[in-house]
Order: sequence, then structure tokens, then C-alpha cells
Amino acid sequence: MTSESFEPVTTPSRRTALAAVGAAGLAVALTACSSSDDSSSDTSSSSGSTSTAGASTAQGDAGGTELAKTSDIPEGGGKIFASQGVVVTQPTAGTYKAFSSKCTHQGCAVSSISSGAIVCPCHGSEFSVTDGSVKKGPATQGLPAEQITVSGDSITLA
Repeated sequence: MTSESFEPVTTPSRRTALAAVGAAGLAVALTACSSSDDSSSDTSSSSGSTSTAGASTAQGDAGGTELAKTSDIPEGGGKIFASQGVVVTQPTAGTYKAFSSKCTHQGCAVSSISSGAIVCPCHGSEFSVTDGSVKKGPATQGLPAEQITVSGDSITLA
């Protein structure tokens, strides 16, 4: 009898191959969905307040992308800047906050701001305009804060 040593062949399983193809397809689909134009959503009427008290960050010297004028952001609501991937809110007069516009549940882009909540259209998650926390699931984590600078009546992405 001959004694042969067998070395297992390490080829990916069918499940692994299908998962890789599926992940690649999902990445393409998400990229296509996220390349939408700079559509924005507003709620309530603009208050016209130009106070900068409570701005999220102090003025930086790097000078980022100007997003809006303070008068463009309604008090108690906000505006979505899809191409920059950010939501800017004004929870109270003169206080401006910014959050990622990507839902923490499954990565969909939030689409509107209504009744003090940032709303994801995919599964109905809602986030607070005050601090980005979850108001209604299925999301379990709040929206991450983004850095903005408020200088005069200009809001800039840091």
C-alpha cells in the first residue's frame, strides 16, 4: 500500500462566492443611489434668525464648503444637503447642528425633516433634530454629528 498525503484544496465555497458577488452588487447599487443631486427638504417656515449662539464649532482656518445661510435653516427643522451627505438643523433659535444624512439602520439617505424629526424613507427611522438621537426605530444608533462653522450668516461644512 502506498501512503499518500492529501492536501485539501482551498477553493472558496459556493456560499462565499455568492456573498462576494452580492456584496459587489450592493456596493454598486448604493453608489448609484447616493449620487443624487443636491435636493433638499425644508420644514416649517424660515425664522430669519441670524444669531450664531450655540454653533457646533468655532471658526476654523481651513475654510470648508459653504452649505447655506442661517436664514435658510428653519427653526425647529432643518435642511438636507444630499451631495455633501449632511443635514443641518436649527433646534432652537440661533443654535445650529449638523449630522450625517446616512441612516444608521441600513445606510439609506434620509429624505425629509418633519415635526422635529429627521426621517429615513427606507424603514421609517426618525432622528431628533436636536442631537441626532433615535426617536423611532428600527435604527438603534443616532446619526453621527458633523462639524460645521457658523460665521455671521454663513454655515460652512468644516
